[in-house]
Amino acid sequence: MSLAKGPSGTSPVVTEDDGYVPSARRLARERYRRTRARRATTVATVSTLVTGAVLYVVITGSPGWQRTRETFFSAAYARMALPKVLEGLLLNLELLVVCGAAVLVCGMALAVARTLRGPVFFPLRALATAYTDFFRGLPLIICLLMVVFGVPALRLQGVTTDPVLLGGTALVLTYSAYVAEVFRAGIESVHPSQRAAARSLGLSSGQALRFVVLPQAVRRVVPPLLNDLVSLQKDTGLVSIAGAVDAVYAAQIVAGKDFNYTPYVVAGLVFVALTIPMTRLTDWVTARMDRRRAQGGIV
Repeated sequence: MSLAKGPSGTSPVVTEDDGYVPSARRLARERYRRTRARRATTVATVSTLVTGAVLYVVITGSPGWQRTRETFFSAAYARMALPKVLEGLLLNLELLVVCGAAVLVCGMALAVARTLRGPVFFPLRALATAYTDFFRGLPLIICLLMVVFGVPALRLQGVTTDPVLLGGTALVLTYSAYVAEVFRAGIESVHPSQRAAARSLGLSSGQALRFVVLPQAVRRVVPPLLNDLVSLQKDTGLVSIAGAVDAVYAAQIVAGKDFNYTPYVVAGLVFVALTIPMTRLTDWVTARMDRRRAQGGIV
């Protein structure tokens, strides 16, 4: 603390020094926290190394490890399969982008249809509910088989028989039902007072839904939407059952030549490499929204 000269005729002004000296208790608390953090890091590292060593000994010491390594972890087959798998992966990425956009649009439309009020919208609500219940209960693999092999069997004029388009349609049909429920949960989580306040300002029901309810609902369901996107990325590999040459089918072609299954491992690792960044992004977005919600930054 120091004294500064005030204006003429006034008393001196008391000012605070910029330097801050933490108390001994605070310094001790910080040292204790650093010690605990170092101890936790050391324990985690040691336990991880021990677990890895045990798994390595158990796996490599098994009677069939030599044959398994040659069949599933051959470096030569991995180098041969990687270019083909990456070439097929482009199809998976295209399906992810196109089907992901279609799923978001269809899911939002279904969610809005299920939340419409009034008896006049009952048929629309019933159809949206039936669609959601049916495709959420139908396994994706069965939906793919029905669409990919059932639609061409109808021999309809002007209907495509392209396995990529049919497989993508099956993905959209199934994932739209899941995403619709995510959007509906977000819409119903918005407090009714928000809609009432919007109506009191002169907005119609549609305007209140569009400008007040939906923006809040979408922000709240971003993490589960990203999780569904991660699942969709993995399930694009199922279009290979229709004959589309994606990463999985490319691996199957290479593996079928010599009955070595290393290409499947390569394809799996490629999908894992794509999924992990999206998973970490989901975790980051979730943590960020939780912090903002705790601070009152999200309505």
